[in-house]
Amino acid sequence: MRTLYSGVTKASLVLACLVAQAAADDPGRELSWAEKMFSELKHDFGVVARGADVRHKIAVRNLYEETVTILDVSTTCGCTVADAPKNRVLKTGEVAWIEVAMNTQKFMRRKNSNVDVTVSFAGGAAEKVRIPITAYIRSDVVLTPGSANFGSVDTGAGAERKIQISYAGRPDWAIRDVRTGNPLVSADVEEVQRGGGQVRYNLTVRLSPDAPLGAVRDQLVLVTDDEANPYVPVAVEGLVEPDIVVTPAPLPLGTLEPGVAKTVNVVVRGRKPFTIDRIECESDRDCYKVRMSKATKTVHILPLTVTPPSEPGEFEELFTLTIKGRPQPVTFTARGTIVGTGS
Repeated sequence: MRTLYSGVTKASLVLACLVAQAAADDPGRELSWAEKMFSELKHDFGVVARGADVRHKIAVRNLYEETVTILDVSTTCGCTVADAPKNRVLKTGEVAWIEVAMNTQKFMRRKNSNVDVTVSFAGGAAEKVRIPITAYIRSDVVLTPGSANFGSVDTGAGAERKIQISYAGRPDWAIRDVRTGNPLVSADVEEVQRGGGQVRYNLTVRLSPDAPLGAVRDQLVLVTDDEANPYVPVAVEGLVEPDIVVTPAPLPLGTLEPGVAKTVNVVVRGRKPFTIDRIECESDRDCYKVRMSKATKTVHILPLTVTPPSEPGEFEELFTLTIKGRPQPVTFTARGTIVGTGS
């Protein structure tokens, strides 16, 4: 019998709920030890447009004290692709993600497939978990490109992408609304062509400049006047990254002696050439000096000299860089330890 990991975290509770749901789908069957690790044991993409970027992530979390290895990930139909996670060896509590994609370019109408994931304990027998995957790919609605992919976006810059929506069928077919549950994502549609049973709209999707750092993975929904299938989902994704980075972060000052000056280099890198107008520290302690150039370049190396006060203990300071033409400042923290004179 395998030993279950007893640690309780927010992630484990969420996964437990998902596993409970998977068991509820087939209440007459007890899940195997391997199935219990999966966030879901089947997935339905629903009704999607042709050409749409249709992807979904399934979590695999090691619930046991023994190490679990993901030996293989495959699919039973060319209509789906499943990417094996980079981390295939899972220690207790670790999670791996398997991304499943449906090929909506080459396939249409109802498509059924399976994702087969083979897992094992170290030195133990392997077990295969089969996850049914299904989708209905419409032939009358086509997205070009298949998603609103913003790619890499500088923080504070915002972004905009356009998608062409083509329909063939009813001459009076129409998009009534665009819905998004994310206040940082907005969209609108404009009809640009109608005639001969062909309708075309341009969809404009915008990412707010207020979007925080990190991945954007969302979905908006086109609401049409189709009675049978009124909703057309559109994937929205991107990555908001800092345009200017301070390294190392936090800046290590190491061990400091009271009254003894120490100089460390602060490296500030940008994607484009920039100018630093000024640098300020949060506190009123007069123990820092910085040599700063007004040049415009992509990499600035700032020699920062600190002369620590006499009080021993942890020493931390927050610095703010004002960048010419950039509305938001760049901040970084410097940390060190002041030792007593007798240390």
